[in-house]
Amino acid sequence: MKKLLVLVVLLTVAPWMSAQQERAITTAVPFLTIAADARASGMGDMGVATSFDAYSQQWNPAKYAFADQKSGVGVSYTPYLETIVNDVSLLNANYYNKLNDRSAFAFGLRYFGLGEIELRQTIDQDATLVKPNEFALDGSYSLKLSQSFSMAVGGRFISSNLRFQDGTQDSQAANAFAVDIAGFFRSREIAYSNYDGRWRFGFNISNIGGSLQYDEGGQENFLPTNLKFGGGFDFIFDQDNVLAINTEFNKLLVPTPRDFNGDGDITVEDNDEYQNISFFNGIFESFGDAPDGFGEELKEVTWALGAEYRFREAFMLRSGYFNESEEKGSRKFFTLGAGFKFKSAQIDLSYLFSTSQVRNPLENTLRFSLSFDFGEEFYND
Repeated sequence: MKKLLVLVVLLTVAPWMSAQQERAITTAVPFLTIAADARASGMGDMGVATSFDAYSQQWNPAKYAFADQKSGVGVSYTPYLETIVNDVSLLNANYYNKLNDRSAFAFGLRYFGLGEIELRQTIDQDATLVKPNEFALDGSYSLKLSQSFSMAVGGRFISSNLRFQDGTQDSQAANAFAVDIAGFFRSREIAYSNYDGRWRFGFNISNIGGSLQYDEGGQENFLPTNLKFGGGFDFIFDQDNVLAINTEFNKLLVPTPRDFNGDGDITVEDNDEYQNISFFNGIFESFGDAPDGFGEELKEVTWALGAEYRFREAFMLRSGYFNESEEKGSRKFFTLGAGFKFKSAQIDLSYLFSTSQVRNPLENTLRFSLSFDFGEEFYND
């Protein structure tokens, strides 16, 4: 049973780790950090400062205040480890509604299914089938504080059901609550010499909350508290042609595993002291606790570049690049994406090419998203 639990956890966590890592930061429920929609994943897994869409709940819920229509829904499907198994996937659904020109609320659901697993106590025993899963249910409220700037707060319930009944003890899902704080700036359209332009900036501190504990009296696991910030610029050549350039930076606000007693190795005692760090103190410690100083802190920051070309708001082409230090996860990949919109419906596709020696679990995977807009239009200058 314990081996099964370890395998399930590794299936969730291992894709983000590599043999080259020295002090990689791992957390509980890493599915919360996976890009759940095809538009964001087509631009190098970014969305904190891109233009509004129905999937803003994961990236920056403050963008909902700039929605162009009354309400909308979005659903997406992401196969995971598709080259190894065919029943592991991430499902995502979002709904938003504008209360008025200045405010909006939204709800989101992310479900990570780990497929079907056979349980046996002995090799000749009849198998019991179980389906481990994790999910997050969240809501947010966004408000324009000016014509160009909005903020949002969000709440999230997280459930990680990776334990199973083994006949000797009760088992139950590990649960936690977390909050998000986000902001988004979008300038008015500015006239330049050969084109018009618009600036965008955003930030989101997500998954602020306590730890998850899978075993009674066992190790606690930090939530993936994360700081996203980034910016972008829209080149508006005419009413039909727009090119958006975006960049984004991410840092886990989780303490770095380290040698507390100075004996040159990370021992069980060091791990116990690491577990005693509260999530609140861990957020602040994460900015300066890397054993190798500022240089290692910079390695804990991932960055991405992305671009999106829109023609008549009906056809979109996207591309992006994501980079992470080899010592902190070694995720490096290019992405391509496209979108097609007809009236109120839009479908998005994306594809990922890994450039790292460590294989990405989403490599050679086609991802899909479908969204719909409803109701009256809002004019956002």
